[in-house]
Amino acid sequence: MSGHSKWSTIKRKKGATDDRRGKIFTKLIKEITVAARFGGGDPDANPRLRTAIAAARSENMPKDNIERAIKKGTGELEGVNYEEICYEGYGPGGAAVLVESLTDNKKRTVADIRYIFSKSGGNMGEAGCVAWMFEKKGLFVFEKNDTDEETLMEVVLDAGAEDIRDEESTLEVITSIEDFGSVKKVLDERNMRYLIAEITMLPKTTVKLKDKAAEQMLRLMDSLEDSDDVQKAYSNFDIDDKTLEQIGRG
Repeated sequence: MSGHSKWSTIKRKKGATDDRRGKIFTKLIKEITVAARFGGGDPDANPRLRTAIAAARSENMPKDNIERAIKKGTGELEGVNYEEICYEGYGPGGAAVLVESLTDNKKRTVADIRYIFSKSGGNMGEAGCVAWMFEKKGLFVFEKNDTDEETLMEVVLDAGAEDIRDEESTLEVITSIEDFGSVKKVLDERNMRYLIAEITMLPKTTVKLKDKAAEQMLRLMDSLEDSDDVQKAYSNFDIDDKTLEQIGRG
């Protein structure tokens, strides 16, 4: 597993500020709206919408917000027409970076993302330059000290999970996209608490970073994730836990 999911876990543990919560809600509303626009407003018949709603609920988004986002997507309420665009590039030390965006202004978004790459020691690349290094999977992250590993393994494997990985302080459950929902349902029914539950892009290989390159890489990822037009940013960097913790406390 890359250091990216470890970094996301560290940031999650530090707590959600009002600003972070607002940004998360904005991104989730965009995703729900676009999912409903392309696949319809019935989550039972629209897997993408079903996943987006599950993500929104995990962040305690009010039901009214979810319903308004769906109606904007289906055209029942007036809304912004977002376009999905994926950007690719390289960060410090040659780590691959994949950026998913939803935007109503392509020129603004590409300029912003190019600037974020350049100011953090990275550079944008051509379409397809790094996408092949990732695969879409479901991911659940559990605090190791608060989880019975044997029970977790039995529950998730029976529910259809592909793998469980020991990442020192956490346990990571990997699923296919198709089985993500069923695994999440079983975990929720058993009240098994996870730190992260999401559809993500997992790297096939990783690039080890340290010192200045590690700091620049995390600055790049934070800047991308802070962008209003960026839905998610992924990377295959690998930074040791000690360095991640030190930078996280900074």
